[in-house]
Order: sequence, then C-alpha cells, then structure tokens
Amino acid sequence: MTKILVLNGPNLNMLGKREPALYGKETLDDVIQGLRERAGTLGVELEHVQSNEEGVLVSQILASREKFDGIILNPAAYTHTSVALRDALQAVTVPCVEVHLTNTAAREEFRHVSLTAGACLGQIMGFGAMGYHLALIGLVQYLKSGRGPG
Repeated sequence: MTKILVLNGPNLNMLGKREPALYGKETLDDVIQGLRERAGTLGVELEHVQSNEEGVLVSQILASREKFDGIILNPAAYTHTSVALRDALQAVTVPCVEVHLTNTAAREEFRHVSLTAGACLGQIMGFGAMGYHLALIGLVQYLKSGRGPG
C-alpha cells in the first residue's frame, strides 16, 4: 500500500483558533480527518506529524525514505527561513508536495519566497484545507504514473 507522510510545521496546531478569518475555522484534526477519509478512497495510508520544532521536521523528512512513498509538507513559517528543511528534502528521493492554506504570494512580502518549494515536486497554495486534498490526489497520480521512486 502507498504510504504518505503529512508534515505540518509551526503554529498549525492552532488552526481554528489562530486568525480564523485568514486560516479558517477547521482545526488541524479536522483537516487531517478529512484527508484520511480521502486517502481511504485512494487506497493510501497516511501518517501525520505536526511539530513547532524545525529539527523534528528535518528528522521526519530524513527518516521518510525508509518508510514512505511521498510527503505532503506544510512548512508554515519555516517555508521562508529553513535551509535545513530544503537540504533534508534534497537528501531524500521521496517526492514532496508543498501545501499552504493561504496564497503566500498575496501576503506580506517576506512570505513571497519559499526556500523549500524548489526541492518539491510541486506547490499548492490558497485553497485552504482543500489544498491538502489536491496535494494528495496529485501525489498519488504522480506515484501511479511510474515517474516516482520505487
């Protein structure tokens, strides 16, 4: 069975409470539950990790090549600052799709640059929680096409 790691970075554990006008009222648990349901329809197994600590996310990415076929990553604020996350993504052969709930290109200028996107298969942003579903569908199709590793 195809296994996908869903990684969420800092402050995403505050979804539903933090700036709901911007990020929505769904909690991260709600988002992941919906994504698990979608994964079930696609015959995919998900594992989810959320951390506010950069090193935990790096370690999860590095360990992914032994356990996962793909990664869905919302690096959150680390998108714009973390060379370590980018290096970890480049060190593994696991395809990754970067997700953002908001359109970072339409926000503050410091959010316009993603250090991690260049190490990913693709990037989806601005569709709220649906972005995770789009990432999952795209990643599964990519893996089924035979273009992915394995």
